[in-house]
Amino acid sequence: MALIKSISGIRGTIGGKPGENLTPVDVVKFAAAFGTIIAEGKQTTKIVIGRDGRISGAMVQQLVVNTLMGLGIDVIDLGLSTTPTVEVAVKMENADGGIILTASHNPREWNALKLLNAEGEFISAETGANVLELAAKEDFSFAAVDKLGTVTTDDSYLQKHIDTILKYPLVNAKAIAKQHFKVVVDAINSTGATYVPALLKALGVTDVIVLNGEVNGKFAHNPEPLPEHLSQLCNEVVQQKAHLGIAVDPDVDRLCFVNEDGTLFGEEYTLVAVADYVLSKRKGNTVSNMSSTKALKEVTLKHGGEYSPSAVGEVNVVKKMKEVNAVIGGEGNGGIIVPDFHYGRDALIGIGLFLSHLASHKKGIKSLRSTYPDYFISKNKIELQNGVEVKGIFEKIRIKYKSNPINTEDGLKIEFENDWVHLRTSNTEPIIRIYAESDFETKANNIAMQLMRDIKEFS
Repeated sequence: MALIKSISGIRGTIGGKPGENLTPVDVVKFAAAFGTIIAEGKQTTKIVIGRDGRISGAMVQQLVVNTLMGLGIDVIDLGLSTTPTVEVAVKMENADGGIILTASHNPREWNALKLLNAEGEFISAETGANVLELAAKEDFSFAAVDKLGTVTTDDSYLQKHIDTILKYPLVNAKAIAKQHFKVVVDAINSTGATYVPALLKALGVTDVIVLNGEVNGKFAHNPEPLPEHLSQLCNEVVQQKAHLGIAVDPDVDRLCFVNEDGTLFGEEYTLVAVADYVLSKRKGNTVSNMSSTKALKEVTLKHGGEYSPSAVGEVNVVKKMKEVNAVIGGEGNGGIIVPDFHYGRDALIGIGLFLSHLASHKKGIKSLRSTYPDYFISKNKIELQNGVEVKGIFEKIRIKYKSNPINTEDGLKIEFENDWVHLRTSNTEPIIRIYAESDFETKANNIAMQLMRDIKEFS
């Protein structure tokens, strides 16, 4: 069905033909290419790996582990884990790199290799290009039998990750425990079913109901935590008379909340609320990608900081955060990046900070949401057919709207007075994403629909 190579890793559907899908042959090639590049010039090399709960996870894990061992690389295997936990582990282990086996929010037929450097951050575009080039050449040299790598299984990082969150200065576990929160969690049949309840318990939240808690990769609904996929969670929050609901994606790097009345807090406002809390405790700058709500900019200015937009993609957000010395940042899809914790989207530290904020607010999550402006982002996508020339389409649209302010750093972002629309090809799927924001939902939808008509007209 698809094989996508991007800054977000090597991602594809399981099965089919090599080179067209993520087959065992492709997994071995990309793991070998990455391992070869990481090990270059080193006497010994150590790589941390972990996986989410996908059906194909165990198969892909064994292929990657054995390929790395075949290169003479020592592997620390975390088993079922989360993306942020692997990122944390790379640093704690002083490893040379990491591989996370997850297709994040994609449906169950997908899997991926997300590649990390020695800092536990996503590899650069340059290193990624080198991996792709080496994989295409298949220019690998495997180790002799007495130089094979080793594999060590380590299941301690669930607790280590939680312990570092509890020690983080802005996470107030005592205040959280005093609120006696009742929480419903949608764990979408992946590792969030293990990690999120364990974290909540450590934060003093004892009343936790878990939906879709069997870690089997047979996702009970589309795993992307969008409103149309969270009706079960919304209903359960009301039925259980819970204080809030929490949803994560399969690899636990995206986070969103449900209010006590079953309405959505809004995934765009996860970062806004956490940033508001962090900026109230320490002054500084913020970053989000240019597909994210302008509410973050307003909250940042309120606290005396400066806001900077980045291109979409975690590696781009992190790069911009380092440039402007941001104290908090992330993406409007519910991705929280706390730089002095680690430079990666982390739903777990996000939960700790959000609940600390909610505990200090003391008036409930719906009340907290009402303290932020109401903007609406209409999120849409158009599937790309093979051979479609996106660059030409975008150029025609740019000419059509040339009288408006336009940013071409990442696709095409067009501003309309107080509104905006952002068109870009996805790093993770063969689609064009069309996001539009306005102070009225119908207006945001109308802007998005107009640009979708433009795309079809110029295709």
